[in-house]
Parts: sequence; structure tokens; C-alpha cells
Amino acid sequence: MINLAIYVLLGINILVCTLLTLLVLMQKPRSEGLGAAFGGNFTESIFGAQTSDVLTKATIWLGVIFMTLTLTLGLLYSHRSSGNSKLQEELSKPLPTATTNNTSTTLPTAPLPTATATPLPPATPVVPDKP
Repeated sequence: MINLAIYVLLGINILVCTLLTLLVLMQKPRSEGLGAAFGGNFTESIFGAQTSDVLTKATIWLGVIFMTLTLTLGLLYSHRSSGNSKLQEELSKPLPTATTNNTSTTLPTAPLPTATATPLPPATPVVPDKP
């Protein structure tokens, strides 16, 4: 039942997102940015002179609906995942520890060679041959 509600609300949320995107693009910004892409006074000719008020209110309402649907979907997803308690119980069980043999075989280690300090012979200057 929860899965059906999630899919229906997700479809409505996608529709609200699409409408919200279109409403934001239809609004005429102060600097005539994307609003000019629809032909300048496109929204005024369709919706009338008070377009900015209608579009602003519709944007606010769709934003509220979007936030409510998103929070509801988050709650439904969390309830759906808490229904898988058997899986959570299996995941929370401690892992079995590996058994170790008491007769462990260790390889003999050779002693590390020690570094002996041998003095270097004094450096002799190299003199080129004279022609």
C-alpha cells in the first residue's frame, strides 16, 4: 500500500515540478531575461495586465505543494524502509570471528644485517692534463 502511495505522489511531484519550472520561466524578470524569450508581452496578452500577481501567487502555491509532497515522500520512504526489519536484523548481527589454530607455524627470521661504518678514502682532486 505504501509503494502505491509513493508512486502516485512521485508522479504528482514530477507534474508539480514541471509546472513550477514553466511558471518561473514565464515570469517577467526586472531585467527582461528569460521573460523576453516568450515574445516580450506574451504573458500579458494571455493572462491580462495583472500577470505578475497571478504568476507570483501560482509560483508560491506550487512551491508550497512541492515542499509538502517532498516531505511526505521522504516520510513514506522512511516508513517503507523500516518495514524491512528482517533485513535490518540480519545486517546488525555481528560477524562470526575466524577460528585460529593453536599450532601456528612461524617461519624463522634471519637477523638483519648490521651496517658497518667503513670510512671513505679522502677525495683526490682531479687535475686535467696540460697540453
